[in-house]
Amino acid sequence: MKKEVKEIKFENRNSTKSHVDLVLLEDLLQRKPSDHNQYDFHKLSFFVILLHTQNEGVYNVNFIDYDFKKGSLFTLRKDNVHKFYPCEAKGMLLIFTENFILNNASQSQVSKTFLLFNEMLASPKLQLNAIEYAEITTLFGLIKDEYFGIKDDYSLDIIKSYIQVLVAKLFRIKSKDNLVLGDQMYLSKYLRFQALVEQHCFMQKKVTYYAKEMGVTTKTLNNVTQSILQKTAKAFINEIVISQSKRLIINSQDSLTEIAYQTGFKEPTNFFKYFRKYTGFSPSEFRASCQAGS
Repeated sequence: MKKEVKEIKFENRNSTKSHVDLVLLEDLLQRKPSDHNQYDFHKLSFFVILLHTQNEGVYNVNFIDYDFKKGSLFTLRKDNVHKFYPCEAKGMLLIFTENFILNNASQSQVSKTFLLFNEMLASPKLQLNAIEYAEITTLFGLIKDEYFGIKDDYSLDIIKSYIQVLVAKLFRIKSKDNLVLGDQMYLSKYLRFQALVEQHCFMQKKVTYYAKEMGVTTKTLNNVTQSILQKTAKAFINEIVISQSKRLIINSQDSLTEIAYQTGFKEPTNFFKYFRKYTGFSPSEFRASCQAGS
């Protein structure tokens, strides 16, 4: 029987009242959770900053394998799907909830945090250079000292401050090579468009629908996506449809024919052709490969 993708809820083993947690990667890889397997696909209900400090390996985020080594850093947002592969890697995972972000940052900081974790705007993987790695590991070390060592009445507030600095530094690093993360004329429209597509993509695949919802022309939407992503609005919609379809295929025990209808296709064969066109393989091949890799 096919395994469903488990949604992992935030759980702090050290403090049930805290919305932030720090986990050593080597400890996580050795755990045997009762409700899921870290080597199977699972969906996050929180945000993660994962820093690799030792050894190499492969890590899967949203069905894409990424090689990692010392200095590789990943930013994952809520609802991302990921899985680990068995390895001897070491590192640290800084985990926090959406409420932590909203309650401990200014509006400007909140916006930058959500942009930093948006994998549609920039790759979830960041390879730090030597100077950047030294800065980021220092911040992780300070957080680790407060979290595991000092743990007094001041520690949580100090950790919150360190996280704000960490996010700001990571945003600076990503912004150097990604102008999208800076102030862009079309950025707010793009974020609105992305939210609408992620919500309605199965039933609405036409650019005209989203243009009407946003009160703009289709030309404006294409200008937005060309400016931000260097692709057409239709190509962006297709990308979201495929991503959401992949999640359905591995997270549902429904037949592929039923999933085809759920994704808004009147004829299952049209869905199968569509999926192969944009992924290079059929839905059944994708499902089989995910099961084989579990």
